[in-house]
Parts: sequence; structure tokens; C-alpha cells
Amino acid sequence: MTEFEIIRRYFTERGAGRADVVVGIGDDGAVVRVPSDSDLVTVVDTLVAGVHFPPETRPADIGYKALAVNLSDMAAMGAMPAWATLAVTMPQADEVWLEAFAQGFFELAEQCGVQLIGGDTTRGPLTITVQLQGTVPTGEALQRAGARPGDIVYVTGNLGDAGLALQAWRQQRRLPDPHGDDLFTRLHRPTPRCKEGAALRGLATAMIDISDGLAADLKHVLEASMVGATLDVETLPFSESFRACARGEGFTQEQCLRLALTAGDDYELCFTAPAAQRRRVERLFSRFACGCRAIGVIERTSGLRLKQSDGEPLHLAGDGYDHFVRASRGGGA
Repeated sequence: MTEFEIIRRYFTERGAGRADVVVGIGDDGAVVRVPSDSDLVTVVDTLVAGVHFPPETRPADIGYKALAVNLSDMAAMGAMPAWATLAVTMPQADEVWLEAFAQGFFELAEQCGVQLIGGDTTRGPLTITVQLQGTVPTGEALQRAGARPGDIVYVTGNLGDAGLALQAWRQQRRLPDPHGDDLFTRLHRPTPRCKEGAALRGLATAMIDISDGLAADLKHVLEASMVGATLDVETLPFSESFRACARGEGFTQEQCLRLALTAGDDYELCFTAPAAQRRRVERLFSRFACGCRAIGVIERTSGLRLKQSDGEPLHLAGDGYDHFVRASRGGGA
């Protein structure tokens, strides 16, 4: 197949169709109409085989995750997604791989109302880059800066699922079903919290999505807000599947906590909100299946402190993943 045959067969006129797309795939550039009462939000992520996902990952899962990680960034801004561009670099034009990849990508695109409006294909090592654009009401985008002393620190969903799955893959161990399947689904098909992020506009004071580990990502919020925080690590939320697999692996409580704090790939939201709004936050998340958990408090003294139930501090050797500090790990973004 030629490059243009690939684009026409697998990527043209698929996914959500949006009335605000004036010119989509097939021209030198795309044209969209942005509502006059909205700000434009743009995010971009690249996934590389062997760095962000195991090389044997199913192509449908690669397509799904390539969009999901961008949707998670959009959610952290309190924005709703709209338009995507996609650049695919691959060793060869494998029709079976392409069809499965496109199926996973457009499955999530349709769920989230995203239209693919352009992109590029080229030959080389397997690399996927997605740029996603969306809108947020003018002046209402959530940022990392804004947390204030006294605010409560929250996380949505559960932590550590993807990290445990990734660890098992690296060590070539099989996790017991059905719990193992649940954890690998969390690794390969994270759930972007777009509706939750949008619902937090006007309530959260700062927000970030958790991709490189809670400790590392929360530190970005603290630095941008020029504050510190203390987390009660015993309150970190774990899924039943995580607990079952961790017991099977003989993990200690400290090992579980370290995974939750540093493993990354969770793609949950970490946000802060005033203590006076705690009941409002709880009422809001009673509508969402993922729920949220209060895990700490923002303080004036800079830095991140991790407190155990006995009051003793928990010390970490590292905060989370950094592409230019650690060697390839097979996961993260």
C-alpha cells in the first residue's frame, strides 16, 4: 500500500463526526471552528515501542492508549476534547496491524466525541504521536498552579494497578486471573477522566494527571503553586485486583505504597480543593464510578512529605519516571 492508500483505508471518515470541522483529512491543513466563548487547549504525547508499551502489545490497545493518554492531559485542564491529529511511524505497512490499531483508536474517539482531522504516516521504528485539541469556557482552564495552604489533596480512582502489571511483564511473571487481566487492562487501556475533570472547573484549585507517578506529578503542582504538602500514605486507594495480586506476590505494605507513589501509568487525576468544599467534592464524585479519595493537605512549607500511620516518614529513593534519567522501562508517558 502507498501512504495515501493507508490514510484513505484506515483513517479517513472514521470516529466521531463533528459539525465544527470545516476541513478535515485530505487537505494541506485542517480547519475547525472554535466557539467564541471558549479557550483552545492543545496537548500532545508520543508513544514509542519498548519505551511506553511492550513491543508485543496488541495493536488495538496501542491505538486506544495513544489517544487515552492525551485525553487524560485534556481532563487535567478541565477541558473537553474535540479534534485530533495522528502521526504513525511504522517499520512496514502491515494491513492486519493497521486495522486493529485503527479499531482501538477510533473506539475511544467515538466514545469521547473526537474527530481525527489530519496527520502523517512514515516508515521507521514504531512510534505513535497524537495531538489533541479541545475547548474550555474562557478563563476556566485548570492548571498546576493554584493550590493554597489548607487545601485538601485528592486522587480519583485507584493507584498502582498499571505499575504492578508492568512490573510483572518486565519480570516475565504471570499474574493470576481474573485479577491479573484487570491490572493489564489498566496498563493498556487507561480510563481518561474527562467528565470528572470538566466537573471540577470552579471547584479544584489545581490539577494534574498522574502519568509518571503520584509523588513526581504532585511535586509539579507544589512547585507551580509554590507550596508544600503532607500525604497520609495509608489513605492511598488500591483496587481489589491490586490487593489480590500483591498478596499473591508476597508484597509488603511498603512495597505497595512505593508502587502507588512512583510507578506511574495510572492516568488518574490528582487535584486540590479548599477544605471548606470537602462535602461538595464528595457529592460531586458520588456521581462518578471512579470516586475520589482525600490523601493529604497543602502546607506553606515547600516540599512533599509522606507520613505513615504511626507518624513515621516514608522515604522514597526516587519520585517517578523520567525519560532522560532512567533507561527504557516499557511503560509511562
